[in-house]
Amino acid sequence: MFDLKSYLAAKQILINNFLQETIKKTANSGRISEAMEYSLMAGGKRIRPVLCMAACEAVNGKYQYALPAACAIEMVHTYSLIHDDLPAMDDDILRRGKETSHVKYDEATAILAGDALLTLAFKTLSMAGLSETDGNTALKWLNIICFISRAAGSEGMIEGQMRDVASEKTILDFDQLEQIHQLKTGALIKASVLTGVILGKGTDEHLQQLKIYGENIGLAFQVADDILNVEGDPIVMGKSAGTDTAHGKNTYPSLMGLAESKKFANKLIARAMNSINSFGTRADPLRAIASYIIKRKQ
Repeated sequence: MFDLKSYLAAKQILINNFLQETIKKTANSGRISEAMEYSLMAGGKRIRPVLCMAACEAVNGKYQYALPAACAIEMVHTYSLIHDDLPAMDDDILRRGKETSHVKYDEATAILAGDALLTLAFKTLSMAGLSETDGNTALKWLNIICFISRAAGSEGMIEGQMRDVASEKTILDFDQLEQIHQLKTGALIKASVLTGVILGKGTDEHLQQLKIYGENIGLAFQVADDILNVEGDPIVMGKSAGTDTAHGKNTYPSLMGLAESKKFANKLIARAMNSINSFGTRADPLRAIASYIIKRKQ
């Protein structure tokens, strides 16, 4: 039986070591580097980078080759959390059981630390491409830079965040809410999966199958987050609960109720599982992560 706990632990060590070394190599060792490291190394399951490497393995690629891209995606994710927690956005004081960046330092430092992590992510991706001696392989990295930037920017995560902020204290329908979360949360998760497929030299068929997987687990992740914000334990989660209601946010529990939200999350995971049936045991990590997404307590 596949042991997800051991798999995550092994991958997390690789990811954390790479991230730590990358931060150490930054030119500035002062306050901004400290703030970057504070948020980047604050913990977390590293689901997005692990998904990237697991997808690479699922198509018979070497996960080590996907490590720089996986860690770049984690930098993008961490930057988004720093900015998400700011007083102008969600105004949260806890993240991963620690003070949020603007509470630990100050608002200006938090903004700059997020900006710095975002640019460091694309430096990491471009350096991986520059290290290639084969032009076609280097071009693959250029395509990945374009792919991740679209998922993280105004065509993906940023647009989703903007819609989320703009819709506070209004009532959206199901399709509008789904569109927000496909952009805000789903785009980067899907990009994590597909980046792994590309770096693992997967076929067009692999890309199509894992695109379905990524889209469904990305949305399920947000549904699970919405549920946890209602009934999760702040001590276990490492962040505040009940904030969505306080901000008048549109969520799946507010639209569908808790019971229906849980059914919907299970339906999404079932679709994701079905899309990777043909991958055999190579996709066991992806299956286990999909199940974990809706069973997690944090």
